[in-house]
Amino acid sequence: MSDINITFAGFGGQGILFMGKVTAYAGLMDGKEVSWFPSYGPEMRGGTAKCDVCISEDPISSPIVMTSDVLIAMNKPSYEKYIGKVKPGGIVITDSTMVTDIAIREDIKTFSIPATKLAEEQDLKGLANIIVLGKLFKETDFCKKESLEKGIGKSVSARKEHLLKANLKAIDLGETL
Repeated sequence: MSDINITFAGFGGQGILFMGKVTAYAGLMDGKEVSWFPSYGPEMRGGTAKCDVCISEDPISSPIVMTSDVLIAMNKPSYEKYIGKVKPGGIVITDSTMVTDIAIREDIKTFSIPATKLAEEQDLKGLANIIVLGKLFKETDFCKKESLEKGIGKSVSARKEHLLKANLKAIDLGETL
């Protein structure tokens, strides 16, 4: 995909903003125009979290995504709130561990993956978001693989550098789904 508008949504603490940040950096590493627009409730951890990322060949006039090419929903309230904003022909990726009993739209592709469960089973606790990011990469090719890896390297803080390999493993796992 050359131009893409992505909405990431879930609870605070699920790594929603981090997922968007990695995606934005990956777009930058590919030399694209990028906007990253985070939004979260006052509660932070446990409250709502959302961010929009636009990646384009051309200058981006607004960071606000009115209709998404892709929705990443890490919980059911986020799925219910944003599913109507996905363009026909768009993609929805949900964490089926957290998002159950969803109404499938016939005009979009929907992928439900048990990211939280897989993260726990694969000793990647806390990286369900990155597993989902790997699935996003597989389904959209929003950047080069090398750019995605560099985006992770740029986003993982020095304090959490020990988690870099686990993040890369989570991306690879998501790509297999």
